[in-house]
Amino acid sequence: MGKSVPHKRGPGGIGAAVAVLLAVAVALAACKPQPAATPAELPGAASEPASAVRRLAQRLHDNDLVGFATAAVPASEYVRLRAAWRDSGSRWPLTLLPLDDQLLPLLKTLSAPEAETRLKRGYDLQLANQNRDLRDAARNLGLFGVKYVQERDEYTEEERRHYAQAIAALSAWGQQAPLGDPKRAHATIDRLCAAARRTGIDNDETLRTLGMEQSLRRLAPFFAEIKAVLDDSYGLPLDQALTDLRSGLVAELGEHAQVQVRYPLAGKEIDTVVDLERRYGRWYLAGYLRDAEKILAAIPPPPPEEAAPEPAGAAATRPAD
Repeated sequence: MGKSVPHKRGPGGIGAAVAVLLAVAVALAACKPQPAATPAELPGAASEPASAVRRLAQRLHDNDLVGFATAAVPASEYVRLRAAWRDSGSRWPLTLLPLDDQLLPLLKTLSAPEAETRLKRGYDLQLANQNRDLRDAARNLGLFGVKYVQERDEYTEEERRHYAQAIAALSAWGQQAPLGDPKRAHATIDRLCAAARRTGIDNDETLRTLGMEQSLRRLAPFFAEIKAVLDDSYGLPLDQALTDLRSGLVAELGEHAQVQVRYPLAGKEIDTVVDLERRYGRWYLAGYLRDAEKILAAIPPPPPEEAAPEPAGAAATRPAD
């Protein structure tokens, strides 16, 4: 869980819809693991820091984006971030989720009039039954992603290790997933276009007008449909994976803690360690706190309230110092 995993942009404005699904699956690596037989709990699983990590995973499992946001930061920061959505153009917590910069273009493309016809035609021309090319694309996307995270300064060493594991596992999954099957792809396009239209969102002004919480409630079913498509059509059951996520306490010192997180992904077990901080008696992912602080630091503070003028004669009746 953490920052979005980098990705390549889809061809032709998502003309190849199944290639976009592959990119979605790779990007979801940081937050959405795949299931396996349930192993034993990690040491320290009952600790408060480890439980905080699982609560976030459960909110994602439940498609509760508002609940995810409220659990990600303290209440005082949440109130300010909610106001910043409408007043300052912040799009937190979408910036914590995969493919945040491609969300609006994706919704616009999928919800456009006759999008199903255009996307199916593009898929049939470019990708239908192109199994070898799709396997190569999955392999190359994995190589690119691993190289990208290893070279980016904004990732910690642990984040690089985590994302490299997840990208490599999902790249291997993409090489064997039935991405070239036209029947599956056409059904996927129908489902995602319908889900995109139900959001009623295809531009940033709509997000601003709705406000943060209403926007997240509108978007939650769309994210749920993406997960369902990956499960039903492409064999990547992400909700079960979130259920299988394990966490255990590595160390706790004062207001800081480290938690080990393990989850099975595409036949591989991903193993990482995340930092948490305690604020107001509750534990939060340190990375999420830093992201929120950067957003709030860039927002100008509200102007100081002007003192109300004194009623006439008040100065004369005020006691002398």
